[in-house]
Amino acid sequence: MGVFERYAPFVQDFIYAHEWENLRGIQVAAGEAIFDTDAHVLLCASTASGKTEAAFFPILSEFWEDPPSSVGALYVGPTKALINDQFYRLTDLCEEAGVNVWHWHGDVSSSHKARLVKRPSGILQITPESLEALLVRRHAVVSRLFCDLRYVIIDEVHSLLRQDRGGQCLCLVERLSRIAGVEPRRLGLSATIGDPEAVGAFLAAGTHRDTVIPRVAEPPRTWRVSMEHFFTTDPQADEGASQNAAGSVEADVVAVEPTAPPEGGAASPRAVTQPEGRVCLSTETLPRPQEAPTDTAPTNADPGIGYIFEHTRGRTCLIFSNSREEAEEVCTTLRSYCELNGEPDRFLIHHGNLSAAIRESAEEQMRDDSSDLSIVATSTLELGVDVGRLERAFQIDAPFTVSSFLQRMGRTGRRERPPEMWFVMREEQPEPRTLLPETVPWKLLQGIALVQLYREERWVEPPNLDRLPYSLLCHQTLAILASEGELSPAQLASRVLTLTYFHRVTTDDFRELLRHLLRNDFVEQTETGGLIVGLAGERVTSSYKFFAVFQENVEYTVRCDSTEIGTLCAPPPPGEKVAIAGHVWVVDEVDHERRLLYVTQVKGKVPAYFGDVAGDINTHVLERMRRVLEERAAYPYLMPHARARLRQARHVASSSRLTQGPLVCLGENDREQTMWCLLPWLGSYAFLALERLIKIKCAPELGIKGVNSSRPYFMTFVMATDEQTFFSVVKDEAERLEDPMELLYPAEIPYFEKYDELVPAELVRKGFAEGVLDVEGMRERVAQW
Repeated sequence: MGVFERYAPFVQDFIYAHEWENLRGIQVAAGEAIFDTDAHVLLCASTASGKTEAAFFPILSEFWEDPPSSVGALYVGPTKALINDQFYRLTDLCEEAGVNVWHWHGDVSSSHKARLVKRPSGILQITPESLEALLVRRHAVVSRLFCDLRYVIIDEVHSLLRQDRGGQCLCLVERLSRIAGVEPRRLGLSATIGDPEAVGAFLAAGTHRDTVIPRVAEPPRTWRVSMEHFFTTDPQADEGASQNAAGSVEADVVAVEPTAPPEGGAASPRAVTQPEGRVCLSTETLPRPQEAPTDTAPTNADPGIGYIFEHTRGRTCLIFSNSREEAEEVCTTLRSYCELNGEPDRFLIHHGNLSAAIRESAEEQMRDDSSDLSIVATSTLELGVDVGRLERAFQIDAPFTVSSFLQRMGRTGRRERPPEMWFVMREEQPEPRTLLPETVPWKLLQGIALVQLYREERWVEPPNLDRLPYSLLCHQTLAILASEGELSPAQLASRVLTLTYFHRVTTDDFRELLRHLLRNDFVEQTETGGLIVGLAGERVTSSYKFFAVFQENVEYTVRCDSTEIGTLCAPPPPGEKVAIAGHVWVVDEVDHERRLLYVTQVKGKVPAYFGDVAGDINTHVLERMRRVLEERAAYPYLMPHARARLRQARHVASSSRLTQGPLVCLGENDREQTMWCLLPWLGSYAFLALERLIKIKCAPELGIKGVNSSRPYFMTFVMATDEQTFFSVVKDEAERLEDPMELLYPAEIPYFEKYDELVPAELVRKGFAEGVLDVEGMRERVAQW
């Protein structure tokens, strides 16, 4: 019997109603894995390949035949927007079968949650933070809610592998399973996983099941990719012959397809290893007629933003930015161009600091097929939220990872259209006395490297699953005490240290943490020797912000009259202006006690600020960036300005020998000191380890001063010695380094995660040195010099 025949009748009816001619490969493979095995399942397939249906069709069929007596499936999504989107999709599918679909996060009404608690059933969709809140604040009902839990589905699992959030998710699933006395199967869904076997092992951690990773040969796909470069002021780095004789712009369509399918067609869903070697991609370059702008940007418009403005009118587009500040600036600028041209506003905005009402309104407007709106967004729309028939995505500058590029690219190309992304790389014009490395278009090189790594190797960043998560250890300790009440030290240690994510944490480490929490009243010891949450701990655990383990800024709610606009950090005083929700507002009043900001909408343009944005770039990306400068290859997706800018960069790199060795002499500064530039081509945390090695271990002997780091691209400094001595000393110090703790300054406590401030200083230092710094990656590179 085939997979389709094993689906419940209402699922088959759904498929007929949507006129599907056949099941996709991932749906067949997932059905066989779920129906025929008792293992966990990791589904890796491209965006819009039907992964959600692949996971839920077999589960819903099982529930139709054998309804669970509690919540039967727990769907964990990384964002509220994705939860809301899946909620509506699944509700339509499940209505006929009588399978209830619930969702639970901060924007869901208390009455909806109360109905679930009263009659638990069906599918519950939830974020990790809301699941934490459920375990802590409603501990007494957890066993009844989940006593027949059979599946935990973790969507966009790659996004939960970053920093502590993925660890928290794994801890929550383990804690819930223990409380409810169940062993649910785990299903992970993702389009962008760099090491499926490692993620499969992570998914199965703490259980007695293996993880099945179905491998399916996907059909060839054509991707439309273009990459253009703009200086923020003219002139541009243009090249003359940008068009061929037919008036076509060549090289902006890239066909991406496997060179050969696996032997015998689709692989068995039980195959848990990848074939030897990489699945390479073949590409073809096809000219297409130059697309005429559909609008004209105002005179003196920012060239890059004007380019986006001129190619979005009459289309539905996603405009990705790498930060909320930039998203606000871009949206405000685009709206001002509409106003200057006397046109209706056609731009929306979406990011995590906006109110739920504004985000959901933007999503709803984008789903309207009759509208031709574009939306400026951050990673909030990087994941699988349905925002309608998107024709193309714009990416301002390069994202930090191949994974992010693929996710953003995959947001388009649905409904039988090819995925299409236009990169817009922006750069300030170099000034006459700009240092050599600062004239390199790093974002352009990074964008090319990200695309090429996937085109050539299908490489995606592997997850970092072997950290020393002391911040999360502290958080889970307090969460378990807040949830379960008084526990003996042995009981608490048993609850915490048996969570699989803490496998590297020693008993001595945990003992040191507990003593510190007791000394500072975060934990209190009762007369009988038991441990409870202390007064200082209650102030932490009673806040709704406790449930998130990612860093949050102190936020002020922004209101215009009675309407909530969003949230801001570090608000300016009354009379100053702020930018949020794509508009400019004047601050009328600041209520610091209640964290409220009252505003009135005005015209104008000001920068927004929501907090720092960090990016983690892998060493493999930096190495490919170096090759971009070294090779003479033409990339088919580069547009005229970008081709010219790359040609300039290659000329500079060649004439200055920028890629021939890691150390380049920049000449003397105005103090007659010799300046040097070090380009190690290392990822963020290996670069950071090298930077610290030089500052702490090598600087005195080499006479290094004035280290200025542009992480992870280059660092500049003045040095009293020569190149050969530099390499000798650095290599010697790297070899002699016995303990990564030596790369910390004597009084330094590098707070890196949200709850590091509650952790003993020595554990914070140890976690940073052994879990954050990539010392081995640094050593490998230095040994090559």
